[in-house]
Amino acid sequence: MAELAKGSALDSRWWPYKSLALFVGLAVLHTWPLATDPARLSRLDNNDTAFNTWVVSWVSHQATRNPLHLFQAPIFHPERDTLAYSEHMFVPSMMGAPLHWAGASPVLVYNLLVMAGLALSGWTMALVLRQWTGSAAAGVIGGALFAFNAHLLVRFPHLQAQHLEFLPLAIAALDRLLTRHRAIDAIALATAFVLQALCSNYTMVFLAFALAAAVAVRPDGWLERGRRTWPLLVAAAALSLIVLLPFLLPYQRVHAEQGLVRPIEEVARYSAGWPDYLTTGGRLHLAMWSAAFTGQTALFPGLTALGLTLVALGSGRAWRDRRARMALAFGLLGLAFSFGVHLPGYTWLHAHVLPLQGIRVVGRWGLLTLTAVAVLAAFGAATIQEFWSRRRLKGWPVAAAALLALATLEALRAPLGLVPFDGIPRIYDRLARSPDAAALVIFPLYPGGNFNLNAPYLLAQTRHFRPMVNGYSSFAPATFHARANRLQAFPAPAALDELQSIGVTDVLLYRQPLEASFGAAALETLKNVSRLEYVLEEDGVIWYRLR
Repeated sequence: MAELAKGSALDSRWWPYKSLALFVGLAVLHTWPLATDPARLSRLDNNDTAFNTWVVSWVSHQATRNPLHLFQAPIFHPERDTLAYSEHMFVPSMMGAPLHWAGASPVLVYNLLVMAGLALSGWTMALVLRQWTGSAAAGVIGGALFAFNAHLLVRFPHLQAQHLEFLPLAIAALDRLLTRHRAIDAIALATAFVLQALCSNYTMVFLAFALAAAVAVRPDGWLERGRRTWPLLVAAAALSLIVLLPFLLPYQRVHAEQGLVRPIEEVARYSAGWPDYLTTGGRLHLAMWSAAFTGQTALFPGLTALGLTLVALGSGRAWRDRRARMALAFGLLGLAFSFGVHLPGYTWLHAHVLPLQGIRVVGRWGLLTLTAVAVLAAFGAATIQEFWSRRRLKGWPVAAAALLALATLEALRAPLGLVPFDGIPRIYDRLARSPDAAALVIFPLYPGGNFNLNAPYLLAQTRHFRPMVNGYSSFAPATFHARANRLQAFPAPAALDELQSIGVTDVLLYRQPLEASFGAAALETLKNVSRLEYVLEEDGVIWYRLR
């Protein structure tokens, strides 16, 4: 950090590599002890982790086999476009694809992608802020506040939340476009926007609104030279839409056919309040005072970040600098939208602006606020450095390192509470090798309130990717719940008939939960059902073939 704080480091050709190493180290620290055994430690105690691990594995698997049917994921069989029930995470998945193709376990790939996302997000923001502020130290501090904030550090089960590395690049490209009015900057803007959009649908919407807010407060870019600027902005938007269209159409089909809309009642449940901006998972604040606040979303920026932001505001730099003003604009937008139904007019917007209908946890709009705080804090740090230099004071490298250390300490949640991953039952390897297996169902099959308990089956499915009646996602169609309720009658003839009618050939039963509900004798009687052919039992999983 001392070297990064020196003015000469700004022009050093080694600075990008050294700062990347620093952010990798910070990612390891904030996820500790994950790096000690990434193949075995996990957050699989959260069903969303299992689901997102499955998504990454499925996209890696399908992208080289049949990419045109990427969204025809083998869950909720026989429904279609089932990947569109949640985030597809295409870019992070493709980052991990070489590891999948080399035989790495899905859990190892997911964990490495979590750490990579945090490190890359902080690094790209640091690169942008170094250029904007003229201070290497300010860039690092802003990058750390951006990537390791309270919101992202409580969302390890959501890989898409960790991959924000293209967001700073998009904002920087917009700044260049508004300043230089070049076609190459429009292409760079579209490229960065598309890549970020292919990380997460949420950040696609957030970034689109952030860019619009940034343009609105930059009249210098579109009033005086509007004839050059607006065609480039429209071209960037059109190019982005053309590239994203194949990824957006499945969501539109699900919206039309399955009614995938986040109802306003659900939006109200996940709207932020002021307690959210006092909520953090950071151990320091949690132990001292924050535990009293239990908001839906952790959005506390940290005292160091707030202090540096006040410096940027108080010095006037947040208003004078066009790039700081952009951050201020989208930060205030995110703050307002995070309150959801509590914001006058949001209910109307939700009803009439289609992208907003896919945002369930509207408190996550606060991510834009935390991003703006990180940017403004970097300008605040640069202002302090300039004051330090004018007064010819010594010790700025130590002061910069102290600011980074304080920001890190405030956000730190580590050591994380991780659980061991003991591997996937071996019976799934046998199923993968079976040439006769077409589609399967697993019991217990959980509909309704216990729907989330299907999630571990998805992780096991990464061994074979056979179509499966079971499924888990952020949405499930009514047809799945109705079918799952009817199949509770298994092995009644009507249930077996329905399974055969949708092409199910194999049935797997988990002994322990079924014994707990029905007794061991009930499982033994299945061997007497003429339409079920017993195959084998291994690791507590019983396999039958449906005749």
